[in-house]
Amino acid sequence: MTIAALDLGRRLIGLAVSDDSESHVFPLGAIERRGGRADFQEIVRCLHDYRVGRIVVGLPLNMDGTEGAPARSARAFAERLSKELKLPVELFDERLTSFEAEDRLKGTGIGRKAKRAAIDAIAAAVILEGWLAAREGGR
Repeated sequence: MTIAALDLGRRLIGLAVSDDSESHVFPLGAIERRGGRADFQEIVRCLHDYRVGRIVVGLPLNMDGTEGAPARSARAFAERLSKELKLPVELFDERLTSFEAEDRLKGTGIGRKAKRAAIDAIAAAVILEGWLAAREGGR
């Protein structure tokens, strides 16, 4: 089963997917947020060609592990996404994923706008890699 991951930002949503064996993760890109149903429709469009059976949404916890407004917003988004797509949606701690994504892009020489979208897509991949590793460790 393919698993998708989302990195929710204020302006962009990064997307990544696993392969069917769940052993490799691929950043897909980022979509511009328009709000509400439009975001869900765009997510569906981007994931259409993949047999997605589950979605993991990054949970932006504070560094001390507490939840602030962004985490509450991510929880609400995940709940609506699950209802809209009729798929299980899980949340996964995304602390420091953007820093790791930026580190992975160092020295690539891509432009600023393309870099922002790439960071969000790679952050979604980092979220999915972490979720898969945590799940594997729990088996």
